[in-house]
Amino acid sequence: MTTVSTTDEPTELTSVYAAGAVLWRQEGDKIRVLVIHRDRHRDHSLAKGKVDPGETLPETAAREVLEETGYPATLGAPLGSVEYDLPSGRRKEVHYWTAEVTEEMFREHPFTPNDEVDRVEWLSVRKARKLVSYELDRDVLDRFQERVDAGTLRTFAVIALRHAKAVPPLGWPGDDASRPLTARGVEQAELVVPILRAFSPQVILSSDAVRCTSTVRPLAEAMGIEPRTVPAISQNAYDDGGDGIPEVVRDVVASGRTTVLCSHSPVIPEIAREIALAAGSPAGAASRHAMLSTAECVLVHLSTEHPDGGIVAIEEHGPLV
Repeated sequence: MTTVSTTDEPTELTSVYAAGAVLWRQEGDKIRVLVIHRDRHRDHSLAKGKVDPGETLPETAAREVLEETGYPATLGAPLGSVEYDLPSGRRKEVHYWTAEVTEEMFREHPFTPNDEVDRVEWLSVRKARKLVSYELDRDVLDRFQERVDAGTLRTFAVIALRHAKAVPPLGWPGDDASRPLTARGVEQAELVVPILRAFSPQVILSSDAVRCTSTVRPLAEAMGIEPRTVPAISQNAYDDGGDGIPEVVRDVVASGRTTVLCSHSPVIPEIAREIALAAGSPAGAASRHAMLSTAECVLVHLSTEHPDGGIVAIEEHGPLV
């Protein structure tokens, strides 16, 4: 199982951070991966690029894939990272995800040479390993092949999102569920959009508390999704015993659709526990990833074909504010 945490902005001034993806497509019963050629560097490699100021790693990966290849691909499960030293002596850390290019996407977005990439090739993993110029790219392709061999290449994510910063209870005259977001919370709700958009959520579920519905509203508008309020994942329901959480999570996992569940600090660990159990993993498999600050999220990636076959990967992300 792969784990990734990028909830904090990188602080090592000597390091360079980058992100990318192993783009793949199904060709009959065969898997093909994309290798790019950069004439300026005279090399063959995987699609990737450096983090822009204020960007998180998933944002970078999605942007770089689009800029270099033209494919608006959705990020799948993370493949971890590689590190190496640059000629300048600085350390470079590159994070990778899988990203499927559907047949429709392949037809509608033919590759056009650009400033970074002059040509691309779709190859078997074996041929791609031979063609790429760097040993670390071969390491990433080996991790990719492990997913293929395990039958866990195509995945969906169950995303537990903690609501953005809200007005404190002591500073609010109304009931707890009506507490609104602070100015910082409003900003956080906007900043989490590009992070989650990189994973193309298909369903958005929210606690009926105002601070949760307000958190997911910008994401829902950006994705064109009508969010659904689910009282069972509210703090009030949790305080009353939280009996409805298992059923909600089981339904989400059974759907096989990437889903955001926006809830509260004490409820998120219960959601993470039920995701693990529904996936056939130990109850505590996702627990240490569930202690989130406001507007942070944990993404639990599950196999589309075998959602009860164990957790494929877990990652945490949050806005840099």
